[in-house]
Amino acid sequence: MRLDKFVCKSTELTKSEAIQRIQLGQVSVNSKVRTNEATQVHENNAIILNGVKLKTRDFCYIMMHKPAGTVCSNIDEVYPSLFNYLELDNVSELHIAGRLDADTTGLVLVTDDGRWSFNLTLPAKECRKLYRVTLSQALSTERVEEITYRFKQGVQLQGESQLTLPAILEVITPTEVLLTITEGRFHQVKRMFAAVGNRVMSLHREQIGSISLDVEVGQWRYLTNDEVQSFSQ
Repeated sequence: MRLDKFVCKSTELTKSEAIQRIQLGQVSVNSKVRTNEATQVHENNAIILNGVKLKTRDFCYIMMHKPAGTVCSNIDEVYPSLFNYLELDNVSELHIAGRLDADTTGLVLVTDDGRWSFNLTLPAKECRKLYRVTLSQALSTERVEEITYRFKQGVQLQGESQLTLPAILEVITPTEVLLTITEGRFHQVKRMFAAVGNRVMSLHREQIGSISLDVEVGQWRYLTNDEVQSFSQ
């Protein structure tokens, strides 16, 4: 963790205030004054600000139900930030683990624990994400068999050399399917269906790993300890 982030997470100081204190030589790490705010520190280090030993607040882990027309960003852009729905202090310290497009709805996980989110999104972990997809073209029985096979084998996305990892297709109706993937490539679900000659009309993420969405649109809740630990195994 960066030193300025550690100071912010241990005090009520803003980022600019924390950087100022560090640059003025008011912060020491293991008895040595550090004036570079980008210095990497660990929670076990003895970090002192003006004679007071700092201890970080507990990390925050949140499930949110992303509405359409919002962006997974800390600030408003063309669309409003999803974080406008969070009534919390220190929202600026949070980030989203696995973003969704502005028009995509459903489950997002929010945290201030960088190691946890890295572990969640690490390709080697093969964390499963389940999406409900509405398609523009109805699927015949023959097309379902063909697409199911191609997704299991991996498809070639436009502009990429490597095939996608195996994905699981489950048909609900001829125009509504469930798709489980273990990657997070740019616009991956939309590009996968484009690669087999179809178009995604709406996209909704229902599950990440063992965590299923269970709050209403625009609502959020803290994850349980078991849910948090499920990504640390």
